[in-house]
Amino acid sequence: MTGFTHQTGHLFQVDDAEIYVELAGSPTGAPLVLLHGGLGNMMDFNAILAHLPEQFRLIRIDFRGHGKSTLGNAPLTYHQYQTDVETVLDRLGITHYSVIGFSDGGITALRLAAAQPSRIRALITIGAHHQLASDDPVLGMYAAMTANRWRALFPDNVARYEATNPEPDFDRLVPAVVALWTEAAAYPGEAVHHITAPTLMVRGDQDHLCTRPHILALGELLPQADWFNLPGIGHDVLNEAPALCMAGIAPFLVQHCQ
Repeated sequence: MTGFTHQTGHLFQVDDAEIYVELAGSPTGAPLVLLHGGLGNMMDFNAILAHLPEQFRLIRIDFRGHGKSTLGNAPLTYHQYQTDVETVLDRLGITHYSVIGFSDGGITALRLAAAQPSRIRALITIGAHHQLASDDPVLGMYAAMTANRWRALFPDNVARYEATNPEPDFDRLVPAVVALWTEAAAYPGEAVHHITAPTLMVRGDQDHLCTRPHILALGELLPQADWFNLPGIGHDVLNEAPALCMAGIAPFLVQHCQ
């Protein structure tokens, strides 16, 4: 399957932002939405494309401010991400779909599945938690992130963002994302108990952002949840261990997403 390149997609106007979308796979296949993590973009999924079953219609979306989507002027929130995704899918005429969400994409996927449970055929979250307590140490990690620190950690990713985004402003984007991460009330929280779709929670065992207690707490609230733990892998399981990651995800997709 051809990788996503930010060259063949479409822009959808959603309020004051333009949301970038690329489609791939089988045009008549079951829709599968791919949602990336914070400060990433749709290309983060390219590592797993070779391992995805080919019968799906892939819809990959850059969150506002990320990849080739513009930031607009509204504050970044998980609710805004959810609204953007729902708007794009409505305009594409997609009423029912499955979703794979990584990190922020997984948190957004939980919101989507809780808000409109009848639309979601299957849900796969990767490194995603549904809530953070006010004293959770992860909040301190998020709050300490700055644009310059991210540049030092991921220079290639920042260079790609600056070359791709039509209105690049990384010094504005990072504080907006940090505010999203550190607003505890923005997470889906107890609303996840509305989720009815079969759910697979994927986590790298060395993930310091989505911890084992996070996943156990989420699983207690989901009636049809399975947990796929990858030993020795960190937060970015998509790129650290794509084949191993998809060894658990692909059978789940085939079983539940047709």
